[in-house]
Amino acid sequence: MFNYPVLLSGDVDFMIKGIFSYNCFGNEVWITTTHVCTLIVMLLLIVFALFANRAVKKANTDEAPGTFLNIVELLIDFLDGIVNSVMGKNAAKFANYIFTLFLFIFLSNISGLMGLRPPTADYGVTFPMGVITFGLITFNKFKHQKVSGVIKGLCDPWVFWIPINLIGDFAVPISLSLRLFANVLSGTVMMALYYGLLPIFVKIGIPSFLHIYFDLFSGAIQTYVFCMLTMTYVSDAIGAE
Repeated sequence: MFNYPVLLSGDVDFMIKGIFSYNCFGNEVWITTTHVCTLIVMLLLIVFALFANRAVKKANTDEAPGTFLNIVELLIDFLDGIVNSVMGKNAAKFANYIFTLFLFIFLSNISGLMGLRPPTADYGVTFPMGVITFGLITFNKFKHQKVSGVIKGLCDPWVFWIPINLIGDFAVPISLSLRLFANVLSGTVMMALYYGLLPIFVKIGIPSFLHIYFDLFSGAIQTYVFCMLTMTYVSDAIGAE
């Protein structure tokens, strides 16, 4: 059983705390800060989607769009450009999934700016996303390449390569999830050590620059990498079709 909160020292807090626990089939299950922060991120995305939908419906083609609608249009154009450049004619089929993935990961990564613990700093969040992506890859591989094409791919270049190719396929969700998890967690650990171990006069002003790098810059890069790899893997699974 974990002892919450988890601290390296009396002053270093990694914000991993159990809020309450309940009994599930004889097992004690904890609701932690990760669950709460994930819920907050999801609620923010839902509110943003509702306001964006309302703004689009009320938009008047004879008038200049407002600031919020401009932001929504820029975001959609940006994501559309990324998906179309990688997936081509298949972009429309996967645009909604990639958009949702991008917004959730990015908002989770930068949630440290709002005083939250990034949900993506928990492997229990990133691994399911990797598994979902792996399921999408596998489904499209069998759909477009058929069973014969999948078997042929496993035997490429020789039949003795089947174990290696299988390991490569099953490593996809692990590599995707670990890359995102490790990079976000490292930033969270660095900021926790900075706030917990350094004297107070060193913390004035400097944390803003560190947050810009660890939360905003690194968070945006990791979001882009995860989505780009997802689109590349799915496009490879679809093949020449």
